[in-house]
Amino acid sequence: MLESKFQSRLIKDVKRLFPGCIVTKSDCNYIQGIPDLLILYGSKWATLECKQSLRAKKQPNQSYYVDRMNEMSFSRFICPENKEQVLEELSLYFAN
Repeated sequence: MLESKFQSRLIKDVKRLFPGCIVTKSDCNYIQGIPDLLILYGSKWATLECKQSLRAKKQPNQSYYVDRMNEMSFSRFICPENKEQVLEELSLYFAN
């Protein structure tokens, strides 16, 4: 599955799981490595970096920003193989 198709389906799933959330796409040309999606839900936020698969190449700075934003809030790499696990972790994070 193409990363863009996965991302599009993921956005729909996130909006269904977290009614009323706001999902925005990041501009990769603005800050290289910033995660693809910002999710605002209640008083919390999270970022997700979409990948085509677990083996997909990471661009420079992506790991840095995912790790840094995870220290601040919640951030993960997400792909079809780990989607359910990441969304479960995100649900727990938003519930607390």
